[in-house]
Amino acid sequence: MRRSGPWRFVILCLAIAQPASAQVVWDVPNIVVPKPKFDRSTVPSRANTWPRLDPGAVLCKTEADLQRLVASRRGQPGARPNCQLIQAPTAISIVKRAGLGETQVALTDQNGQDGWTDAWLPERPLPYAGKGVQIK
Repeated sequence: MRRSGPWRFVILCLAIAQPASAQVVWDVPNIVVPKPKFDRSTVPSRANTWPRLDPGAVLCKTEADLQRLVASRRGQPGARPNCQLIQAPTAISIVKRAGLGETQVALTDQNGQDGWTDAWLPERPLPYAGKGVQIK
């Protein structure tokens, strides 16, 4: 009987003691980090203009300037072409196709300014993300 006495005392102390979680303070800053709140609203899609020149495309003043640009890219010496890099997506209308990599275009948002580009411009717009390609 003597042996069971200390164990009874320990069990009695544990039963009377308050739980340890009651002593933890949870409102201290940076201890509990709240979950970030995400904006679940839909993002409005940008008007997908077609045809267009994307950033990095080249627009030359004349067809001769475009041919000089091609020659300078090959490393041939010659006069400097009068061309500019497109910085933002620019709506265009195709005026004439002179062959592979030679297309005369008119910029629709800059009073019909025209020029030549070597950008690949297919007849129909490419499918964008979210739309599958249909194979016939």
